[in-house]
Amino acid sequence: MTAIKKIVLLFCISIVAVLYTRAQKDSSFYFSKSFPGNFTYFTVDNLDNVYLLSSTDQLIKIDPNGDNMVFNELRKYGKLFSIDATNPLKVLLYYKNFSTIVVLDRNLTVRNTINLRKQSIINVKTIAASYDNNIWLFDEGDAKLKKINDNGDILLETVDFRNLFDTIPSPTQIVDRDKFVYLYDIARGFYTFDYYGTLKNKVPLLNWTNTDVFANTFYGFSDSSLYQYKQGSLNLKEYKLPVSFNNALQIKIGNNRLYVLYKEGLQQFLVK
Repeated sequence: MTAIKKIVLLFCISIVAVLYTRAQKDSSFYFSKSFPGNFTYFTVDNLDNVYLLSSTDQLIKIDPNGDNMVFNELRKYGKLFSIDATNPLKVLLYYKNFSTIVVLDRNLTVRNTINLRKQSIINVKTIAASYDNNIWLFDEGDAKLKKINDNGDILLETVDFRNLFDTIPSPTQIVDRDKFVYLYDIARGFYTFDYYGTLKNKVPLLNWTNTDVFANTFYGFSDSSLYQYKQGSLNLKEYKLPVSFNNALQIKIGNNRLYVLYKEGLQQFLVK
């Protein structure tokens, strides 16, 4: 390589480094690691394990050390609708079209299956693990929040929501955290219940996607921003997302990290 070519190469490298550093300073998100591959969906648990649904219908679990395990029987119960990995020891696969929940252990081995139709529960958009190793769901058929065990038996249910609200919520997300159960309806906001099914409050944060709750704080996304709202603070924080996130297939916040899924794979960012 000639001296001139070396100078040009060094100059280009220095420019890229400056631009990268500037982008990092101007952003609230700092690149941490990537998980290359062709994935269609993902979630994470509180131990930083990542669960990736591949385009070939495999569920891949990757731990923080990079070790992975695979579950190959996803299509046995039809099309997978969602994954709840709130409890790393009890991963819930929900097959909405068949009203079926498949329960996996930490090694992605099937523990049992729950047919909700046997309990006459046939219209459920979302499920979630409960703090006491059971399962929350919202039954739109009779407008009740319910807790069931691994046999599908109903352990607890709220009063009919039609007796509580003028317009019945249709939650797309349930989170059990910090001794409360949170339901999120994109058109009506967050509903907070105690563990006995008593409504505590309602917070009208509307049109968010990929919502979650940590330390009494609500998180959610729009097309261009990440929002953060701590209950009772009257302070809604907005973090503008980098333009590079515009092509994302899915974005999720978890464990003070931001995960962005692209066609080429999943990227992890630290949040400032």
